[in-house]
Parts: sequence; structure tokens; C-alpha cells
Amino acid sequence: MRVLVVKTSSMGDVIHSFPAVEDARRSRPDVSFDWCVEEAFAGIVALHPAIATIHSVAIRRWRTSPLVPGTWRQAAGLRRALRDRRYDLVIDAQGLLKSAVVAKQAAAPIAGFDRSSAREPSATLFYDRRYAV
Repeated sequence: MRVLVVKTSSMGDVIHSFPAVEDARRSRPDVSFDWCVEEAFAGIVALHPAIATIHSVAIRRWRTSPLVPGTWRQAAGLRRALRDRRYDLVIDAQGLLKSAVVAKQAAAPIAGFDRSSAREPSATLFYDRRYAV
């Protein structure tokens, strides 16, 4: 089974998500975990031994240059890379609209927070499975 964790930022939030991967890995050693993270924090995620592949995104930079052709090429490249991995499940550990949109690019079932737990309730519209936290 291949799982993508989407937690793009911030540094503290990314680090605080590591124990969830550890717990899941202990419970399901057959699962391969990948992570989608803002490019500034990719080095931190690379330190985690259970993460097989890191997909870095540049959402912060893309927001400042949405009409630049390079932005669209990079976003399309991310979409291709996520779909090529053929994930069995995507976990949106952020609960934001931006992370839900990134998660959707993987074309796999998405698990995330329920409406009352998500930081941005509109993000839950993208989820196939919702959990109260």
C-alpha cells in the first residue's frame, strides 16, 4: 500500500505530524509513506526514515506569480508526479483548501478532517473520508 501525506507547512506543524507516521508505520509496516511539503521544509521531511519519496511544492511562490508560465509548468509537473505514484490513499493532515487541492491532484481517495475539525471547512468537500479529531 502506498500513502501520500499532505502537510505542506509550517515547520512546527510538519514536525508534529511525524509521530502519526511513526504510529501508522508500527501498525502497518507494509505501507510505504510519501510526503508532499512546501519546498522550504523538504529537508526536514527528508530526515524522517519512514518517508520514501518527498514531493516539494512551491505554493507560497506560486501565489505571488500565478500568471507566470513557469508556475503552471511546475504545478502540472507536480500533478504528473503524484499521479504516476498511483497512491492508494492520500491523507490531508493540514485541513486547508490549499492542501486539499494538492491532495486531489493525486487522483486517489482522500482522508481528512471532518467539517468541525478542519481549519478551513471547505477543504472537506474534497475528502472521501472525514474524521473528527
